[in-house]
Amino acid sequence: MPDSFSTRVLDITSGSTETVLDLTRDCEAFLREVAGGRDGLLNVFVPHATAGVAVLETGAGSDDDLLAVLHTLLPGDDRWQHRHGSPGHGRDHVLPAFVAPHATLPVIGGRLELGTWQSVCLVDTNKDNPNRQVRLSFLG
Repeated sequence: MPDSFSTRVLDITSGSTETVLDLTRDCEAFLREVAGGRDGLLNVFVPHATAGVAVLETGAGSDDDLLAVLHTLLPGDDRWQHRHGSPGHGRDHVLPAFVAPHATLPVIGGRLELGTWQSVCLVDTNKDNPNRQVRLSFLG
């Protein structure tokens, strides 16, 4: 019988532009290896002060819409008190208050239970750090 708890860290290169990266296939591959057909919970966590995890539709413009909304709410200008890094980088440190650094998702029969158009995504607005880690943890 598989362990009731399994975890793995993904090393992700998000690039030097703001991005929404779909992690759904990585999550599904992890669950195929560790869930063993069981029900449980998948936790997706980014241990970074400037990134988040979102569950949303991708490929139909919603990912670009999310980045546009974040630009409106969190402009990349010099208003931020947190000032190291590139201009406007302080906004990146506020991002996790709007896009949480984690999501906990149901797993039924070893499969990620998402809605028809939902994907699990890394949201990264920090252009100064293209190297990210994402921790996947399954509790069966």
